[in-house]
Amino acid sequence: MGGKDSAATSAAALTGRALRVVMAALLRVRGPRPIHTTGLVLTGVLLRQPHLPVRSGIAWIDDREPSETGVVARLSRGASVPAPLPDVQGLAVRTRSPGGVADLLLSSTGLGVPGRFLLAPRWRPAPSTMSTLMPYRGPDGPVLVAARSLSPSVLPARTAHVRRTLLHVPWTLELLFATPRGRWHRFATLELAAAPGELDDGDLRFDPILNPLPGAETYEWTRVLREPSYATARRGRP
Repeated sequence: MGGKDSAATSAAALTGRALRVVMAALLRVRGPRPIHTTGLVLTGVLLRQPHLPVRSGIAWIDDREPSETGVVARLSRGASVPAPLPDVQGLAVRTRSPGGVADLLLSSTGLGVPGRFLLAPRWRPAPSTMSTLMPYRGPDGPVLVAARSLSPSVLPARTAHVRRTLLHVPWTLELLFATPRGRWHRFATLELAAAPGELDDGDLRFDPILNPLPGAETYEWTRVLREPSYATARRGRP
């Protein structure tokens, strides 16, 4: 098993270095936000289910208190392909935790196997499903987190039009967790609305490595895969 883990980490490290080169090139072309370049700032609440028969082993998921937590979020298009062309839909969510803030990053994927491990460009943010793509490391093993849009049934493709819609009705999503091949379990509901003020905020940055979910650790192979490009993006900030 140790040999397999070492091989996976080595392969991830090579891929991570390649992604760093790509990120550096995008920084030169696109400036300080090379991917998910433009987005929509959202505010809302995370409502936890009071009773959860299945536990993930990760405190942020399993904790039932407080029942309602304020969040800041950002909806964006991964490759910044202009709408209405399909693109990877990204949703970053920030909540408060005892240690400060915790960031959850989700990208449009499927929910089945292997779809939950594959990025899936979508026309619109809803009815898209999104997941963390790579698992967190919990005390009981790997855990994926996902979000499934509940209402409205459809959101527009263009960001400005999404904002117009969410000024009048909230975007409701259910938050789910699962083992890599297991069934999904709902643990919370997320209600989001368009934030007042500007469409986007250039100073709002999310980083799941610097701001991990309480009780969630990172597998070494996921760390070496993501950290080089994340570090490059951080250096590119104004």
